[in-house]
Amino acid sequence: MIWLEILTIIVTFLVGFFVSFVLCKKWIKLARANQLVGKDMNKYEKKMVAEAGGIAVVVAIVASLMIYLFFKTFILNSNTQIIEILTLLITFIFACFIGFIDDILGWKKGIAGWKKILITIPVAIPLIVINAGHSIMSLPFIGPVNFGIIYPLVIVPLALVGTTNGYNLLAGFNGLESGLGILIFLALGIVSLTTGQLWLALIAGIIICALIGFWIFNKFPAKVFPGDSLTYSLGALVGCFAILGNMEKVAFFLFIPFILEGFLKLRSKFKAENFAIPNRDNSLELRYKKNYSLTHIALRILKKMKGKAYEKDVVYLLLVFELILILFTLINLFFNIL
Repeated sequence: MIWLEILTIIVTFLVGFFVSFVLCKKWIKLARANQLVGKDMNKYEKKMVAEAGGIAVVVAIVASLMIYLFFKTFILNSNTQIIEILTLLITFIFACFIGFIDDILGWKKGIAGWKKILITIPVAIPLIVINAGHSIMSLPFIGPVNFGIIYPLVIVPLALVGTTNGYNLLAGFNGLESGLGILIFLALGIVSLTTGQLWLALIAGIIICALIGFWIFNKFPAKVFPGDSLTYSLGALVGCFAILGNMEKVAFFLFIPFILEGFLKLRSKFKAENFAIPNRDNSLELRYKKNYSLTHIALRILKKMKGKAYEKDVVYLLLVFELILILFTLINLFFNIL
């Protein structure tokens, strides 16, 4: 039976990558043909790039999970975690739907921020109705705390709304959102393995493979943007992993860049853009005197270090920041520092 489980892993990972890669390639042509494009704001020539490409990643992940469930039910004869997997899938699709509607109808251009937060509240419903997670949480510097009924009715929706909306804040640079997603789910997959939650580790692997298939087109210079359909979906998945895998503390540390981004955005009342001002050579200049995003801080640091900074530099620096947080998170997990 071990070879069947290995075959399941290989098939689902390959499906995740190739479906994402092929659909993304086709989506780029389809989006351009239907004028679903947006300006690449960090380029001097402001090239038009296909929008909402994250839908390819979502389809790839859903297809892989369906194959996994088929193998699990009909070949491996196992029904363990079926409810949790389907709940994660429903939450993921719901978040994608909200994000895709935002991409297509342009809600981000005409709807107030607080209304967008309210719209994402139903994303938490699937996890609430199955009473997902554990009410006892291990808090940094405090230790285990039992939240009782407050956990499913208050903490779960707050967490899902927070991660769904929070992931959408740190964006706007080629390869940033997908790159961060690859690193975050790599860390969540490692944690899942070390805690014996193999089903979550497999799902993390599927997500990573699908994101790599997309990142090939999304990295600098981007041929496609992820859109809210991907950022909302990835944020919702982070929340699902935290709750279903009892990894709230781990998810908190991994999500620190987005939490910091939220506080920085608050300084401008969420009006400031992440984008920089591109020069003719596509080096970047600061748009504001103050920092309203981690992208602004990264750009300021790079300009002081190198004199000039480019879009790839900003993305790589933020990815390194996330890698440092991952390293700290794993060290904390193994040695229980906090």
